[in-house]
Amino acid sequence: MKIRFIILTFFITALSFAQGKGTISGVITDKDSNNETLPFANVFIKGTQISATTDIEGKYTISIAPGSYVVQFTFVGYEPKEVAIKIAAGEKLVLDQALSSGAYALKDVVITSTVNRQKETALLLEQKNAVEIKQAIGAQELSRKGVSDVEEGLTKVTGIAKVDGRGLFVRGLEDRYNNLLINGLQAPSNSPFKKIIPTELFPTDIVGVLNIYKTFNPDISGDFAGATVNIETNEAKNRLTKISVGFTHVTNNNGERFLKAQEVSSTKGYLGFLGNDKSLPGYFGGKPSGYIQSPAEYFDYNKNSNWDVNSNTSPLNTSINFIHGDNLKIGKENNKLSYLLSLNQDNTYQVRKGVERTFNFGQGNYDNNLANSSYEYKNTISTLGNIKYKTDRFDISLNSFLLRATSSKIEDQFGYTNSQTTRPNLIIRLNQFEETQYWNNQILGSYNLTEDKRHSIKGGFSYVKTSFGQPDRKFLVGELNGEEITANYGGNNLIRQYLDISGDRFFSGKLEYNYIISTTSDDKENKLSVGYNGFSNEEISSYRFLFGRPISSSLPSFTTNINEVNRVIDNSVENGNIRFTETSNEDYKSKLYQNVQAGYFNLFWNFGENFEINGGIRAEKSLREIKFRRLGYGLNSNFSTFTDDKLDILPSANAKLILNEKSNLRFAVSKTITRPASAELLPIEYLNADGTSVLGNKPLASSVYGSEKDWKSLTNTDNYNFDLKYEIFPENNELIALGVFGKQIQNPIERLFIQSASSGGQITTFDNSKSARIFGAELEFLLSLKRINPVLENISWGFNTSLMHTKVNVDLIKNPAENSASRELQGAAKWVINSDLKYEFNLGKEIKNTTTLVYSVTGDRIYAVGTAGIDHVYEKPFHKLDFVWTTKLTKNIDTKLSVDNILNQNFRRVLGDSSSKIITENDLTVRQFKKGTGIGFSISYTF
Repeated sequence: MKIRFIILTFFITALSFAQGKGTISGVITDKDSNNETLPFANVFIKGTQISATTDIEGKYTISIAPGSYVVQFTFVGYEPKEVAIKIAAGEKLVLDQALSSGAYALKDVVITSTVNRQKETALLLEQKNAVEIKQAIGAQELSRKGVSDVEEGLTKVTGIAKVDGRGLFVRGLEDRYNNLLINGLQAPSNSPFKKIIPTELFPTDIVGVLNIYKTFNPDISGDFAGATVNIETNEAKNRLTKISVGFTHVTNNNGERFLKAQEVSSTKGYLGFLGNDKSLPGYFGGKPSGYIQSPAEYFDYNKNSNWDVNSNTSPLNTSINFIHGDNLKIGKENNKLSYLLSLNQDNTYQVRKGVERTFNFGQGNYDNNLANSSYEYKNTISTLGNIKYKTDRFDISLNSFLLRATSSKIEDQFGYTNSQTTRPNLIIRLNQFEETQYWNNQILGSYNLTEDKRHSIKGGFSYVKTSFGQPDRKFLVGELNGEEITANYGGNNLIRQYLDISGDRFFSGKLEYNYIISTTSDDKENKLSVGYNGFSNEEISSYRFLFGRPISSSLPSFTTNINEVNRVIDNSVENGNIRFTETSNEDYKSKLYQNVQAGYFNLFWNFGENFEINGGIRAEKSLREIKFRRLGYGLNSNFSTFTDDKLDILPSANAKLILNEKSNLRFAVSKTITRPASAELLPIEYLNADGTSVLGNKPLASSVYGSEKDWKSLTNTDNYNFDLKYEIFPENNELIALGVFGKQIQNPIERLFIQSASSGGQITTFDNSKSARIFGAELEFLLSLKRINPVLENISWGFNTSLMHTKVNVDLIKNPAENSASRELQGAAKWVINSDLKYEFNLGKEIKNTTTLVYSVTGDRIYAVGTAGIDHVYEKPFHKLDFVWTTKLTKNIDTKLSVDNILNQNFRRVLGDSSSKIITENDLTVRQFKKGTGIGFSISYTF
């Protein structure tokens, strides 16, 4: 009853207020550009402080007391217009205005080509007007900051940090707690080891806007606790053809000695088209049978994938990008057809030199103590095709995005393993080719069911095909003396691994009906949305092994140059001394099927002029099936199945109180869930030659020997989220925001280290803890330094930071190997800082320049939870400083000079100093390397 009374009071107050004022509204257009709308134009009531700025569609609304006024319309580079009006109480006056650039025709072309949602000012306005807590980065800001890929761009957002090789961390939560949408449709990952596709693979040329939602709305998947990222792919706003080339030199990487597999030196290898040559030959069949490769079969296969390695000097990293698009009028004046094609290729040579260590759980000394040298050649090719047709009431678009990324890696680990300090010259050579393919096809559309647009529908469908493969992952193990290796046949030597995980059947869809219930006096909409979205996905893994086995146990060892071992192995095969035999386990194949279907409703309601609520509920039905063979039951045993079938009810509410024209107070509360990544769910042990491994789904893998009724699996987390945020927009390009947030997470998923019962080596695995709490605060500002002194008018400073406190409760009965009943959350940092300083200036009248200094750092975080008396492994702070200088030399030519990772600090992981076991080593560093400083130059020409 009290709630009804409050709502009624709001309505009466709003109605009374509306009756005392009149409303002026309209659309501002560009007279010289076929009446295209002008976002961010200014509307003033002359002689007063009353003003408004047009939105993305060029619309504005002003509430004003009855009387006679002069309305002034302005836009930079356009001739201002003034119109005298008279308005009565309760009157709704529609006042459209077309502006002309007059003598500034050339400036008009420049302005209208950049005024769209990709501008920083446009996205700040959108952030200001949204009810939910969101942030966005457009193509303009990505270009200004010298950002080359989506992952780097997202690190400019408050509370988001990039961790080398492990994706994005949002508010201290690892990759698994985030979610990715592409044009609003669910998108899978191309790697089983990542929850979302590595966003570093997305070049910024294909991006229009990156939307980041840190609070939940019912129309997006409930699977997130950190953030949902929605990548809006690029669309042609006008005619554009541009080609860009870039070159980068990274210290300690390019121009250095570089090892690569022999076949990579070919044209085919340079482009990364080696997967078919390296994959497991068809004569081994779809099921392991102990097949022995004949000498003829071995030589036929080995000619495309042998053991030799070439030593060269790594050239410069290169990139080439081409984009072409146009926006055409078809038939009626408002009917438009746009298309866009983007092609991108990047080649990168990466050298990493440092240490890799693991600690012995029983003795407190190093189990493995290895100097690591890694040489990795990466090739990424991506294409985007988009075509869109739009009318007054209907639009439809087709998108196709193809991404192909390959990596050829040679890695040498030198030292000792298994605590065998008497063998300090052990060498483990990895020769690995990795290939991922990702093909995303979408159809999207919307339709206004009525001419007044009160009833509308929108929807979309996507089909995605993914594959991840490490064909012919080879290991060679022996003793190294200079460049000579002495190795035995058998044991852990001469191993070939074949890992393939295919996802050929990923389908995603959405359909939403929107009903505008009413419009307020200032043209805000009260709206109800009812919709459906969901996805279905199946992944099949194949993990096979070949071992080079000696015919006789008395076969002597061999000694040869480590880069030229193929001749020795060929001779041994030809002479019948060794043969390659398949030796795979029951986990050679597993299947993961996930089906998530959800319905929701969402209500947007305005209480008076200053209070808005977006609230709703989502019902998400999910089915997960894991099929695997139980170890010890034989290769021909039937699949066992673990099924998890759930219904989650996920409510949410976002509220915004407009304190004045320039400030908002926001509040959000919701419940969400988090699903594990594929590699965390599949009960597969991914093996390394140094005795370490990665084990998926520890609860299920540990119980496959028991009875089915005792099986347990890694479970989803339940997340209860709270946010409160105050924000000020002093100018259209400025922002100050302060927020606090909290999360209660049930069954958080965490990475931990355990000891292998069979080999004694270290296993990285994943398990649920009991519960976790997170409390944090965020500060963000973007300000022009002209506030300090007018001389600094062209300099702006952006800064954001997150401060966090976390606590995990551990069930020591369920996880008896853990060291204590409470600790910090794995992956969570206590603080994150991002900052950038921008300076814009002209050289002469024509050459426009923007320089930006970008800095980021993250505090200590637990990389993996320690067990059995060994402390956690921590990732240490990594300070990153970048400099970018972009120059527009002419109307057609743009250049960019960038210096990346200027400080070039060590990336470090260390064992904590609170182990209950006595640690006998002085240095607790377990991983360390330097990335190098990159100096890059690119030039683009726009036709």
